[in-house]
Amino acid sequence: MKQIPIKRGIERVPGGMMVVPLLLGAVIATLAPNTPKFFGSFTGALFTGALTILAVFYVCMGASIDFKATPYIIKKGGTLFAVKIALGVAAGVVLGRLLGEAPIEAGMFAGLSTLAVVAAFNDTNGGLYMALMGQYGKPRDVGAYTIMSLESGPFLTMVTLGVAGLSAFPWQTLVGGILPLVVGMILGNLDREMRDFLAKAVPVMIPFFAFALGAGLDLTKVWQAGLLGLALGVAVVVITGIPLFFADRLTGGTGVAGVAAASTAGNAAAVPAIIAASNPVYTEAAKHATILVAACVVVTAILVPLVTAWTARMVGAPAELPDEHADPAVAPAAVGPAAHKEA
Repeated sequence: MKQIPIKRGIERVPGGMMVVPLLLGAVIATLAPNTPKFFGSFTGALFTGALTILAVFYVCMGASIDFKATPYIIKKGGTLFAVKIALGVAAGVVLGRLLGEAPIEAGMFAGLSTLAVVAAFNDTNGGLYMALMGQYGKPRDVGAYTIMSLESGPFLTMVTLGVAGLSAFPWQTLVGGILPLVVGMILGNLDREMRDFLAKAVPVMIPFFAFALGAGLDLTKVWQAGLLGLALGVAVVVITGIPLFFADRLTGGTGVAGVAAASTAGNAAAVPAIIAASNPVYTEAAKHATILVAACVVVTAILVPLVTAWTARMVGAPAELPDEHADPAVAPAAVGPAAHKEA
C-alpha cells in the first residue's frame, strides 16, 4: 500500500506536532462546537480530555527528570516567573496612572484597560509551555512550570492591581498541580527502567494534548475582539517574549523556554470577572477585558509554537548534561527524535 507522508508533512510546519492538531481542534470547536456531545464516548473525550492528558503528560515527563535537576528547576522556574510577573506589574503601574480602572471609551483602543493588559500578561499557558518544552526543550525545563504555576488564578492580578481579597492560594490546588509531576519523578528516580518506559510517551502525547487544547479555543473570540484583541495577543508574545528569552539565557538556557512562556493561559479569561466580583469598580472594564483576554489566549496559542520553533531553529537544540542532570539513556526519549527534526 502506498504510504502518505503525514508525519513528515506535519513536521514541515514550524512546531507542527503542536500547531496542526491545535488548529484542527480550534476549527472544529468553532465551526461544529457540539461535536464532542454529538459523538460522546471516546471521541468526545478526545475533545474534552485536555486536563487528563496533561496529568499523564506530567507523570511521564516527571519520570524523565532526575532529582539532581531540582535546583535547576527552581532557578529556571523562579526566574521566568519573576520576569513574567514583573512585566505585569510594570504594565499595571504605567497603565494604571494613564487609564485608572476604567476602560478606554472611544477610538481604536476602545475597551482596552489596565485590567485586560495585566490579566493577559500575568498568566502563562502551562499546557502549551510544557508541550513545547517536551518537544524543543529539556525535561527539567518542563519541570520549571511547577514554579510558574503560581501565576494561575486571580491572586497575582489582584496584587498587581492593588485589589483587596483572595490573599492566598488553596493548598489543595497547589499540591494537586504538582503532584503528578512529583509522582513521576519518584517513579523515574527509583527505577530507571520505569523512567525509560514513561519518558518514551512524552512526544507521542503532544499532538493529542494539542488537539484537546485547540478544542477549547473559539476562533470567533478573535473576531469579536477585532484588531485590538489581535494586537494585544501579539503584544503579549513580543513584550514578554523578549525579556523572557534573555532571562532564560541568563539561567543557562538557550532562550527557547523563555519564548515558550510568552503566552496567555486559558483560565486568564475568567480573571476579569473574578476581579470585578471582588471590586465593582472594575465591572465596566471586565466586560471588554474578558473578550480581549480570550482573544489573547487564541492568538498566543497559535503564535507561540511558531515563534518557539523558529527560536529553536536559530539557537539550536539544548543539550542535556549527562553526568550531572540527566540519564543519557532516557534523555533522547524524553525529547523525541521528531522534535529535533522539527527544531
